[in-house]
Amino acid sequence: MKYYLIVGEASGDLHASHLMAALKAEDPQADFRFFGGDLMAAVGGTMVKHYKELAYMGFIPVLLHLRTIFANMKRCKEDIVSWNPDVVILVDYPGFNLDIAKFVHAKTQIPVYYYISPKIWAWKEYRIKNIKRDVDELFSILPFEVEFFEGKHQYPIHYVGNPTVDEVTAYQETHPKDFEAFVAANQLEDKPIIALLAGSRKQEIKDNLPDMLKAASAFPDYQLVLAGAPAIAPEYYKQYVGDAKVKIIFDQTYRLLQHADAALVTSGTATLETALFRVPQVVCYHTPIGKVISFLRRHILTVRFISLVNLIADREVVKELVADTMTVKNMQQELKNILENEKYRKLMLKEYEYMAERLGPAGAPRHAAREMLALLKK
Repeated sequence: MKYYLIVGEASGDLHASHLMAALKAEDPQADFRFFGGDLMAAVGGTMVKHYKELAYMGFIPVLLHLRTIFANMKRCKEDIVSWNPDVVILVDYPGFNLDIAKFVHAKTQIPVYYYISPKIWAWKEYRIKNIKRDVDELFSILPFEVEFFEGKHQYPIHYVGNPTVDEVTAYQETHPKDFEAFVAANQLEDKPIIALLAGSRKQEIKDNLPDMLKAASAFPDYQLVLAGAPAIAPEYYKQYVGDAKVKIIFDQTYRLLQHADAALVTSGTATLETALFRVPQVVCYHTPIGKVISFLRRHILTVRFISLVNLIADREVVKELVADTMTVKNMQQELKNILENEKYRKLMLKEYEYMAERLGPAGAPRHAAREMLALLKK
């Protein structure tokens, strides 16, 4: 069969590449065409556009590149019609992909499948109307989305497991833990590690890193190691590191988590990865005008938590320090609890096991591929 996939960022490229490999295992004659990235290209098929030509974040960058965005959208729609695939598979990236879904549904007979459903339970819940109208099958990687889509909105979905479980499991199976080798390879000290995961975007790093460093520096028996984001130059970090004693390492986030005793983590998939490596963590997310944001969060946002760990468990497993609660003092207190209070630490690790149970076993791309093929063959 012919599969047309669309992703808009690095994480989508990663998840889509695994899905493509799983589809290929089930359908050896699979023919792929895609808006994607290097990992998808490595699986095979034809790349029409690289996601780096699509990925504009924030109001001003989007405004400045509107012409390019619309041109890419037009090209994508024309290419789908011209190639006439058996299915269009959208991966996350809702701003672009829901517009494509609307077009494909209105103008063609091609089924639209959505892998890694848009997070409309957090914001823009009104998009459920578009999803119900334009998306034929929705594949979720978060267990709590089943109740949201099916219970609240009467829209049936497929929960296939979470690909981050696959990625962490695969890494651990092929990379035995070796602290001495990790220390030697990165010129680290022979001291336990506090890992800092300050986000993947410049604004996140600017807002979160300085206070994270101040908080973690209060524990001299530990060394600080910062996970460098792949798209950020080392020079960018230097202006926020200042005099702090910290080592920055790139392209080794999983290896860092494998050897860390605790972590300060900016919200996102990193909170889930940290939990799956069983590293006790504090979730820290600075926002400007913190008290206003805290008020809005309490009274407008429809979710109780911002970290995937707590959302999946549906209870507070890790402490979330957000907006006005993200202070150096609060971070230090929470780190102290994690590092020095054995009972507190063990409880968090026990809760990680509960969260992992709710996620289910590895195999998300394989489960999704099999369900997609079964549906297409119908």
